[in-house]
Amino acid sequence: MKKIIKNGIIVTASDTFEADLCIEDGKVSQIGSNLSSDDAEIIDAAGCYVFPGGIDPHTHLDMPFGGTVTKDDFESGTKAAAFGGTTTIIDFCLTSKGKSLGSSIETWHNKSKEKAVIDYGFHLQIVEMNEDVLKELSQVIDSEGITSFKVFMAYKHQFQADDETLYKTLVAAKDLGALVMVHAENGDVIDYLVKKALMEGNTDPIYHALTRPPEVEGEATGRAATLTGLAKSQLYVVHVSCAEAAEKIAEARNRGIDIWGETCPQYLVLDQTYLEKPNFEGAKYVWSPPLREKWNQDVLWNALKTGQLQTIGSDQCSFDFAGQKDLGKGDFSKIPNGGPLIEDRVSILYSEGVKKGKITLNQFVDITSTRAAKLFGLYPKKGTIAVGADADLVIFDPNIERTISAKTHHMAVDYNPFEGMKITGEPVSVLSRGEFVIREKAFVGKPGAGQYIKRAKYGKQFENNSPAEIML
Repeated sequence: MKKIIKNGIIVTASDTFEADLCIEDGKVSQIGSNLSSDDAEIIDAAGCYVFPGGIDPHTHLDMPFGGTVTKDDFESGTKAAAFGGTTTIIDFCLTSKGKSLGSSIETWHNKSKEKAVIDYGFHLQIVEMNEDVLKELSQVIDSEGITSFKVFMAYKHQFQADDETLYKTLVAAKDLGALVMVHAENGDVIDYLVKKALMEGNTDPIYHALTRPPEVEGEATGRAATLTGLAKSQLYVVHVSCAEAAEKIAEARNRGIDIWGETCPQYLVLDQTYLEKPNFEGAKYVWSPPLREKWNQDVLWNALKTGQLQTIGSDQCSFDFAGQKDLGKGDFSKIPNGGPLIEDRVSILYSEGVKKGKITLNQFVDITSTRAAKLFGLYPKKGTIAVGADADLVIFDPNIERTISAKTHHMAVDYNPFEGMKITGEPVSVLSRGEFVIREKAFVGKPGAGQYIKRAKYGKQFENNSPAEIML
């Protein structure tokens, strides 16, 4: 049915204006004043902003890790994402040496099929690079529309790839039109520090942070940037947590290297002291990279404001405190890494960023939606409000005050890392391709309604622009 959203303030990455919005066949068909139609459902957005649906470029749903599997799957995870104002996610498809990429992708399709309530795509992990993998990558891009590859520089003995693999992936991506993503930490040094800590009897959750110091993130980020420049390729650094890494990205961008940076809400509002909570409560905050000393938050906010970091992902990777996180009692290295973060990503950035004057309203839209759409081949179908774009829309009340709690969140996990945090601003209604998923803060969507999205190659949106010019 045709819908008209009236009386709202439309906000994109570049503009803020009052207008009505008409939706037909899942797309925005008109934007203007005093739109009307006898056969349209009228939706009153008075007092609210209308944002393009959020795009979360970094999720791990139904993912095996550390001897267990993440608590949120594609149904509960995407439902929570929708409550939080996200209408598209890009999840990480894990692979393994000697196994075809196609079979790994099929596994992820089986995990998501008939479950997702919003649209989704996949990034593809690269653990080895040889002629067989290279040949299959070209097919994957054409048939699956997967145009981003993830290389881990950490988690030795699990996911970590060597520098040769990273460099070969960068070279291949340049030719194939794909964006390489890195988890940038020096896994070899971390492995040594973890073994040393355990040998000395240091087993509490805080040692997760102390054995992954910011220097190892900064070093790996700088190394990945150097290899990207050498390959004349393109790089996206996920979950930047500290000044050392943010500075390496800024330096590389100033040298003309095609590099982009993502941070996450947890690094903007939480700090390393949370891992010191008694009674093993610190395990709730174990993820990688770890939380940092509080002063890093100002550096990250400033990097978002100045455009040296461009996106915010959730790094959703949820494990129950009871029954999963406690696998690491007596040995911090066995605590499953990750947290339940998908639902509060958008609201935290608005409340802590826009409301407190750290970023503008238009920057907020760019960081939560538009930039990711452009980098990952979704724009302009997604990531903006324009005639012809998918009607992925968030009606957002900027004045609602609420307290984040596991008692009221919609993730399947038994705790919330932002427990007790008071924030202002909340999605009221969320539409995916013109259909309500959340209506007046109630779930009205259905599992399986989300579509798998094939994405365009990297650079298609940027053909005549340098990274610096794109930020303008």
